[in-house]
Amino acid sequence: MKRLGIIGGSGLDQMDDLHIVEERAVETPYGRPSSSLLFGEIANREAVFLPRHGKNHSIPPHRINYRANICALQKAGVTDILAFAAVGGISTTSLPGTIVVPDQLIDYTWGRAHTFFDGDSVDNPAIGNGVRHIDFTAPFCPRLREAVIQAAREGNIEIGSRATYAVTQGPRLETAAEIDRLEKDGADVVGMTVMPEAALAREMDIAYVCIALVVNEAAGRGPGGITMQAISECLSAIRADAMQILHHFR
Repeated sequence: MKRLGIIGGSGLDQMDDLHIVEERAVETPYGRPSSSLLFGEIANREAVFLPRHGKNHSIPPHRINYRANICALQKAGVTDILAFAAVGGISTTSLPGTIVVPDQLIDYTWGRAHTFFDGDSVDNPAIGNGVRHIDFTAPFCPRLREAVIQAAREGNIEIGSRATYAVTQGPRLETAAEIDRLEKDGADVVGMTVMPEAALAREMDIAYVCIALVVNEAAGRGPGGITMQAISECLSAIRADAMQILHHFR
């Protein structure tokens, strides 16, 4: 039986549309996740919600315990993850106020615990022992991508169905020269959290898709600098569209 997990990113640390029936603190062999898990129902579907940055958005991208987060969701029986993320737009097809469902990623992060199979001795029967080399040709689940795209159609929400997500280390935003490099590498949007999250979900055999909310033009792409106020205002404007997708998701 499928069980939906929702990871909320910046601007989606609270899921007001989720009718919460239980809040459960979880311990994992990798430590504590970002927050307690919230069990409830949204759009007549059971779901488990986890704010990636913590309830009060207090955990920066490079300090998130991604292994504990994914392990906690796996222990809760989650089989499918919808991961929301705020991103900057690089290509002209990814403008602020739009939503895209990436089909590829490029990982520029470093120093993060990026696998469950690194030789650590932990009690985690879900993954077993030894080395595992996952196939990561398609980093996002095609089945979930199609379901999200269909949900957007049903909710009359315009959505970009293809994009390459560049994952940077953070927490600072990028320089204009760095964005030029990412564009030459083929990236359409830039964010800080999809890796190692997506790979860890694959290692746990959990289907994973990213719903990326474009909240600003990446560095050097707009007429001025990037402000947190402008990002917050854009997030507020497109949050309802993200929720519409979630309500139509099947």
